[in-house]
Amino acid sequence: MSDAAAQLGRLKRRREFLAVAKGRKAGSTGLGLQARRRAPGEAESGDLLRLGFTCSKKVGNAVKRNRARRRLKAVAAEIAPKFGRPGCDYVLIGRRATIDYPFDRLKADMEAAFRSVDSRLRGGPN
Repeated sequence: MSDAAAQLGRLKRRREFLAVAKGRKAGSTGLGLQARRRAPGEAESGDLLRLGFTCSKKVGNAVKRNRARRRLKAVAAEIAPKFGRPGCDYVLIGRRATIDYPFDRLKADMEAAFRSVDSRLRGGPN
């Protein structure tokens, strides 16, 4: 595990996911991304980059939702340390296409989503 990967935290509580949902958004065929910058001192995790993963029942049954989440986690382990911003929270949203989407295209979509959200995070308080 690289040093950057060790800097990743997890969003676990519903209120954390809801707070991120009010922030900036980007999406593609393969996934959705929500992001927000944390206020100073807001979380005990300090400057960690925190990630959350979710899939609604629209994606499919539990097996399909878990597969979509696992694929998002695998791609995020590579992409988030490079393109994520410390002190920000991100939620990756699985879609039906996430399950069968080619892995390389999923990586490209996630990279593009992180770049899009990052440009918007620089401009405003969220």
